[in-house]
Amino acid sequence: MGGSLALACSQEKKETEQAVAFRLSDTMLARCEFYTSGLQDVKNEIRLFGKIQADNNKEAQIYSMVGGNVLKINVEIGDYVHKGQILAVIRSGEVAGFDRDRLDAIGDVAVAEKNLQVARELFKSKLNSEKDVISAERELDRQKAELARVNEVFSIYDLKKGSIYNLTASMDGFIIQKDINQNEQLRADKSDVLFSIAEINEVWAMANVNESDIPKIQIGYDADVATLSYPDDVYKGKIDKIFSAIDPETKAMKVRIRIPNSNYKLKPEMNATVQVRFKDQGQMIAVPSSSILFDKSKNWVMIFKDRANIETRQVEVFKQLGDVTYIQSGLKAGEKVISKNGMLIYDALND
Repeated sequence: MGGSLALACSQEKKETEQAVAFRLSDTMLARCEFYTSGLQDVKNEIRLFGKIQADNNKEAQIYSMVGGNVLKINVEIGDYVHKGQILAVIRSGEVAGFDRDRLDAIGDVAVAEKNLQVARELFKSKLNSEKDVISAERELDRQKAELARVNEVFSIYDLKKGSIYNLTASMDGFIIQKDINQNEQLRADKSDVLFSIAEINEVWAMANVNESDIPKIQIGYDADVATLSYPDDVYKGKIDKIFSAIDPETKAMKVRIRIPNSNYKLKPEMNATVQVRFKDQGQMIAVPSSSILFDKSKNWVMIFKDRANIETRQVEVFKQLGDVTYIQSGLKAGEKVISKNGMLIYDALND
């Protein structure tokens, strides 16, 4: 009997030692992250495909107002330019004509002023009539109006003296389109866009929605946008516009998602994948997907109570949606789970 009692005491001591054998160290505690479980709306998602586009309210097309020979091009696609910066230099006969018209207008104003002065002096000497003075005043007004018109043309086109025409940027932004080459001869009636400039600190993801998915889409839904160029970077936004028209070729409806792009990684015309999330049914306990540990064909979470009291618990997963996992059973609201480096603790407790 004494031997049995000693064996029982030994086993109890061993179990107690095992129970307190694991204690989360300061180093490991600093490496862990924790999340308090709670009820969340159960959401579903739709995958859409589309392209990155510049905000057309922050985009400008640059045309040549005159014909001529392209002497120099100062920028290429992808360059950042400032308002007023010279994009290309063109030698133009039209500009030379405008300069001649301006000089002629200045001369005509000088002549009209001289004629008015003479008319007034003759009127004082009784050598002509008041009608002649009025006529000279009207002629001066007409010539001044013509000079003002020519100067306005110079201002609008930003013309300089001679035959040189500088094609300048009308806003700050990136060159996203270029259709002009050095030594090219531009026709006076050419109406094609030579440069497109866009400010892309915020861009649009334009995505196509299949007809069958249209009822599931609403303004305000969350959307995660990824590109082929940066598959690990997820850009978060919301659907802010639904274009209520079906493209006859794709049989799809377009939606727009605004995306912050402060690092300028996203470029117009990039292909994009858009994950749209929407409320599906009721509420369930939800935790970060990083909290779920899969082992022995089952799902587990590590329940943290204190450093020496961490429980390994099996849970039933309803579904995983990106970085959120919905729990069907095994976890209650308010319980704290380890959401980062939980596998290290799981191995330490269960090996």
